[in-house]
Amino acid sequence: MQGALPPSAAGGLPRGVLKTGEGQGVARGPDGAGGGAGVSLADQLFNAETLGDLAGEYGRLPGFDAARFHAEAVAGLEGRGLLERLDWIATCVEAHLPRDFPAMAAALEAAMPAPLDPGRSDGDFGRFIHAVPGILAVRHGLEAHRERALDLLHAATRRFSMEFYIRPFLNRWPEETLARLDLWAEDENYHVRRLVSEGTRPRLPWAANITVDPMVALRFLDRLHADPTRYVTRSVANHLNDLSRVAPDTVVARLRAWAASGRQQPGEMGWITRHALRTAVKRGEAGALALLGYRPEAEVSVALNLAAARVAIGDALVFDVMLEAAEDCRALVDYRLRFARPGGKTAEKVFKLKAVALRAGERAALRKRHVLRGNATTFTLHPGPHAVVVQVNGVDRAEAAFDLLPG
Repeated sequence: MQGALPPSAAGGLPRGVLKTGEGQGVARGPDGAGGGAGVSLADQLFNAETLGDLAGEYGRLPGFDAARFHAEAVAGLEGRGLLERLDWIATCVEAHLPRDFPAMAAALEAAMPAPLDPGRSDGDFGRFIHAVPGILAVRHGLEAHRERALDLLHAATRRFSMEFYIRPFLNRWPEETLARLDLWAEDENYHVRRLVSEGTRPRLPWAANITVDPMVALRFLDRLHADPTRYVTRSVANHLNDLSRVAPDTVVARLRAWAASGRQQPGEMGWITRHALRTAVKRGEAGALALLGYRPEAEVSVALNLAAARVAIGDALVFDVMLEAAEDCRALVDYRLRFARPGGKTAEKVFKLKAVALRAGERAALRKRHVLRGNATTFTLHPGPHAVVVQVNGVDRAEAAFDLLPG
């Protein structure tokens, strides 16, 4: 190692760990905005302290000037979003590594920290600073060193998920990469097994699209749904949820077949099924609802009453729902808000209310208080005519209009 490492940055910033890959981060997107307590996620993940950790790891390599790398990398963070910072850090690391890719890959592997705990059932996504090998594998190994680059991804994903970086290989070398994933689906490390599902997801958040037929990955999911680790089965369920947007009947048929095979524990299979069908249920897909025991044709009457016909932005829409069943049934009650949009257009969003089991002749009273926030980051409210629609088992049963007033 050349040069002395600077001390870690003070201030107690988080150390760049994203606890899991399934939405527990605080970012709203790859620009890194959305961190807590006035600190962006990009600043939480990439700062003097976390880059000091990375410098210490690479500083073990002969000839790697850790102090110079740290100074260069920290100086270039300002003004860059999360993914831009990753690319920048990879560029700074690359400047201190051999230019020949096989030698570069060997150095990257030698600098890797210990693998993430293989004994956990729903383990860490990893630290974003450990994405560097994936970036350099794509940057320098995609064309001329495919097999060596895939070996590097296999090693790296045990430290940080390589789900973003396997996708360029799927697009450039689909058959060869799929063959490698066939092997990885049986890997002893659950992070590698998860990569097989997560990396082939049709709608992976933040990631580039893949051009392979989305049905091809079902052969991997047929094996991985029986995995003993929740981290893997969560990815399988998310993968099926993606697929349900274009092929809901295929997803339902697969889930039925998996349940019938008995390869997964009944409780876990039930969890996978519910999680995989969440979008299909919101859309009222009959097959998905039936698989979960919610018959669209169930005889349930619904009365909907609003507490007020006018609600201001920032206040709460309060409404009561009365259910009455003509037969024994399970009722999945959701509600849709129909929003006014500029230009006379409308938009809708589905929200969960409650799942109830009803006897013939039984009534159930539900009340909901939905705050119509004017400062939501994902949806802007506009004054005008709105409506709430109550659906039971995917079927619209009652509707009421209200006016949204300026706050």
